[in-house]
Amino acid sequence: MAILVDSGTRLLVQGITGREGAFHTGRMLESGTNVVAGVTPGKGGQNHDGIPVFDTVAGAVAETGANASVIFVPPPFAADAVFESLDSGMGTICCITEGIPVHDMMRVADFIGTKEATLIGPNCPGVLSPGKSNVSIMPRDIFTPGNVGVVSRSGTLTYQIVNELTQRGIGQSTAVGIGGDPIIGTNFIEILGKFEEDPETECVVMIGEIGGNAEQLAAAYVQNEMKTPVVAYIAGFTAPEGKTMGHAGAIVSGGESTAEAKSEALRGAGIRAATNPSEVAELVAEALGR
Repeated sequence: MAILVDSGTRLLVQGITGREGAFHTGRMLESGTNVVAGVTPGKGGQNHDGIPVFDTVAGAVAETGANASVIFVPPPFAADAVFESLDSGMGTICCITEGIPVHDMMRVADFIGTKEATLIGPNCPGVLSPGKSNVSIMPRDIFTPGNVGVVSRSGTLTYQIVNELTQRGIGQSTAVGIGGDPIIGTNFIEILGKFEEDPETECVVMIGEIGGNAEQLAAAYVQNEMKTPVVAYIAGFTAPEGKTMGHAGAIVSGGESTAEAKSEALRGAGIRAATNPSEVAELVAEALGR
């Protein structure tokens, strides 16, 4: 099985006629993803690689039965694109867009709780379930179907660790990049809970980074609520205090936001915590008894 996206996903691409949307739509199609519609206001009636383009998400859903969306809309308009998907009943929404104003995401965060939907992102690589559906900008060639779930704040580290898992013959059920902005739609705990409920996910890799306390909260959740083994890695051991490192949310602002403090909390909760990315695959193999 997989979480969030699978062979039943009928994908809609918001911003399909833009440069990024068009490019990644092609890559998702090559992965076998069922892309059923695109949306670009003012370009309804056109098509992109045989995919019908609509002016609105509501119109696209009515015509195609789309149940998930991926957003490649410029930052000033991306929050409205999320609202449109939420109002149209999308079950999974992946917002790839980087640079959305924080006050826009505050409005989204207030609204999403009123809907039965999962928002991944923004500023994220998306979601990929190998062999089933690719709703992402991730390099599909490094993935292979399997039983290890991956949830991460870092896109690049996701690619490195997934590649090392694959090289060891360890496949993945779903990889979820939740994004590194200060305000995101879905946190570690929500995704960990979905993996815990998936009978075919036998181990989970959690990739965190400096800033905030999301990893400590996730550690407590794993300790109290999960039976599925979790392996973790925290990026940023050499990050200087007060300096943003890559993501807007990756900034050391106190003792508990350091990589050392997060790793200590993980180990205290019984989670295998790697000291470098390459060690993750070894710990996963150990957890799976290989």
